[in-house]
Amino acid sequence: MSNYHIKHLEEYYQVYRKSIREPENFWEEVAEEHFLWRKKWDKVLEWDFSKPEIKWFEGAKLNITENCIDRHLATRGDKTAILFEPNDPKEPAEHITYKQLHKRVNQFANVLKENGVKKGDRVCIYVPMIPELAISLLACARIGAIHSVVFAGFSSTALSTRINDSDCKIVITADGSYRGKKTIDLKGIVDEALESCAGVKTVLVAKRINSDIHMEEGRDKWLQPLLDEASTECTAEVMDAEDPLFILYTSGSTGKPKGMVHTTGGYMVYTAYTFKNAFQYTENDVYWCTADIGWITGHSYIVYGPLANGATTVLFEGVPSYPDFGRFWDIVEKHKINQFYTAPTAIRALAKQGTELVDKYDLSSLKVLGSVGEPINEEAWHWYNDNVGKKKSPIIDSWWQTETGGIMITPIPYVTPTKPTYATLPFIGIQPALMDENGDELKGNQVEGRLCIKFPWPSIARTIWGNHQRYKETYFSAFDNMYFTGDGALRDEVGYYRITGRVDDVIIVSGHNLGTAPIEDAINEHPAVAESAIVGFPHDVKGSALYGYVILKDAGESRNHDNLRKEINQIITEHIGPIAKLDKIQFSEGLPKTRSGKIMRRILRKIASNEMDNLGDTSTLLNPEVVQNIIDNRM
Repeated sequence: MSNYHIKHLEEYYQVYRKSIREPENFWEEVAEEHFLWRKKWDKVLEWDFSKPEIKWFEGAKLNITENCIDRHLATRGDKTAILFEPNDPKEPAEHITYKQLHKRVNQFANVLKENGVKKGDRVCIYVPMIPELAISLLACARIGAIHSVVFAGFSSTALSTRINDSDCKIVITADGSYRGKKTIDLKGIVDEALESCAGVKTVLVAKRINSDIHMEEGRDKWLQPLLDEASTECTAEVMDAEDPLFILYTSGSTGKPKGMVHTTGGYMVYTAYTFKNAFQYTENDVYWCTADIGWITGHSYIVYGPLANGATTVLFEGVPSYPDFGRFWDIVEKHKINQFYTAPTAIRALAKQGTELVDKYDLSSLKVLGSVGEPINEEAWHWYNDNVGKKKSPIIDSWWQTETGGIMITPIPYVTPTKPTYATLPFIGIQPALMDENGDELKGNQVEGRLCIKFPWPSIARTIWGNHQRYKETYFSAFDNMYFTGDGALRDEVGYYRITGRVDDVIIVSGHNLGTAPIEDAINEHPAVAESAIVGFPHDVKGSALYGYVILKDAGESRNHDNLRKEINQIITEHIGPIAKLDKIQFSEGLPKTRSGKIMRRILRKIASNEMDNLGDTSTLLNPEVVQNIIDNRM
């Protein structure tokens, strides 16, 4: 019996050892015992990182929606599958049961088929966080179409690039979306994007904000009337385990975005297994991941992972600050949330507001807290632990990527002892390696290097859409026979991993390799600092010097800025050493961030290096206006 639900540390080590010694037997047991297959595989795994070529459960036949929906109908038909919490707290929440989800997915799948979508066709989904978003993913998977979700906040340029790259023939969108007090004209953005997308023949439009929009004759169709007429029966398309399930774009550090291709069987097995264990999900729990489905976190841990386990998963349309900064805690109390998964950016923004709005709500239902998207700094970790978890809900600081499909390094709650800022131990089946610049593996503990993975896991992306060579060059060429993550990490004295940031965020100052994350952590310890970002800039003597962008908790901070700069450098000296002191410290109103909350250090590096004439595309930023403000106040 494979241990599908790990309960204590000894069991983790036992299962982990088995998953490393006999990976094929291990994953075969997990796959066999916990999923529905139309036909079993001929071979569990075939791989060669030099090509690279990876195949899991080759020859197996299945449909992921039968695993996420149909097989729960007999036992969990009336259980809430998706709990939709709208942007406006006055609008009632919607509970969609597994039976209702089954009907709605089938209707949507039939609408797609009636609009000419076939197995293997690409469907672009540009929909806000409303039930139609999750349902459209499942409807595509039901009929074997490949979904490509584009976060419904990206610009028309970003949208058209992605539509054209994967040659989508149909776009699903909405008339608009709510975001706090604002409404966004999604349909207008789609219309603009489609001016340069000749391949799109049909646009299906969901009604959300009831705005007056332009509907292009012969191309645009309102979704609801079509759904109302569609049959509630739709036989699931039988897919091969290695058939593509979806394409999801991740921004390349250079050039155009990379369409990561995830396939069906291995992705399903791995996301379901990680969900069950990383969140210690039990039958009647209510689980909430605050991410957008437009990101991999939403794909794996709002839709596929939870539904494959028959869970209740919350879909939240709004933002943490609307109608006030207590919104997250209000939802936790209202729906008695048990597992809560969010990003460090959100935690820091909420911590900035103090604890008054947290203490107002009953958070006693919480059992597990999660953090995802970037390494969480120590101050935010303690604030989250003390004020939200009340020191009784373990924090899983999970490290993984769009490319990995699922969680790779994480504590298992109530199993792994946690340590602030550490992602702790590799998940079951994951074989990390730390490499030095010469391509040699650093053995033993208390070492720091480049984080690679030396053996495939079931949900690894198989290629970049239309560009396998780029896939090979990006992930498999830096180190021999290894998947290179692009991140640096250190392993402490007990074997715990801490992610130190992107390797391109390792700055060599006077011959010392300095990871930006530990320096930012130190700065963020200063009581006046809300957030910081460090980049390198050219220096005559040191090669590179450090430039810090610092956001203060109180923007109108009346203290002497020169004194603050001295205090910040003093903290860095105490935490890391004088070598890591900053040459320049600029106080800023904000930092340029992607919609998923990642700081765009590429832009900050260029500003620090005085290369303002080529900042690249800033239209997909959450706050493009902040860039000019930073330039104007450059040191």
